[in-house]
Amino acid sequence: MSATQDQQPRLGGMALANGVLVHGPRYWACAVRDDKGKLQLASGEKPLQAAEAGRLVRGPLRIGEIFALLPTVRRALPAAKLPFERPGVLSAMAGSVVAARVLRATRLNPLVQESLVALAALAPAVVALRGSGLAEYHGAEHISIGSYEHGERREREHERCGSHMLGPMLVTTAAGSALAARAPAHLRPLARVGAAVGSVAAAVEVFSWMVANGTHPVARALAKPGHELQHRFVTAEPTPEQLAVAEAALTECLRLESAADGSEDGAAQEAPPT
Repeated sequence: MSATQDQQPRLGGMALANGVLVHGPRYWACAVRDDKGKLQLASGEKPLQAAEAGRLVRGPLRIGEIFALLPTVRRALPAAKLPFERPGVLSAMAGSVVAARVLRATRLNPLVQESLVALAALAPAVVALRGSGLAEYHGAEHISIGSYEHGERREREHERCGSHMLGPMLVTTAAGSALAARAPAHLRPLARVGAAVGSVAAAVEVFSWMVANGTHPVARALAKPGHELQHRFVTAEPTPEQLAVAEAALTECLRLESAADGSEDGAAQEAPPT
């Protein structure tokens, strides 16, 4: 599959324990292998669309867009196994909350504190992606979307993977939290909420700049932590069967995005064996 850059809808994705979710500006498609090994497919229109949002709210809305989509995917495709449903992931999430509280109670420099808190917050994602086929499906997602975007076979690392947000998020979260800590005590909880939202918005804009200026030394330095995380921990080489699942989701999402009437109903369906 190939297309010129200005004709391509920009796609995103998410690896599941048994498949891949691909989403474009307006539509989504999810393909999974059920417990019998059959490929199942569901698709439809996104309930929340952030593509047309303004610059200041685009970052938080893009994250909200995914969380709003997951219940829709689950209803349309009950066989889908979402990444954060495993007990180990829930334990890691609880542990990261406890770690954040402990770190903020120390006498470390505020910038150091918040950098360590941001790293602790990564634990659930790393745990989720290191088991139950998630790392392999993550690699399949990257290969299928990257090959479509570049018109040639790509490797399992992708320059727009969310892991590359690690560098910008460490910088913006640390800076935002350090500023919030200087607010008067009675305003500090509100300041921290504002800093959290602002940090996400700023990190998304920095990430967009990084994607557009990938050879810039600053962009490469900011991308380095996420690249190492992606390469060493959160992706793995997929099997041909796993790659076929990702290709099915990609093809269906592109079909919907290019359809003139947008009349698809999003019902689950069983794809032909692959």
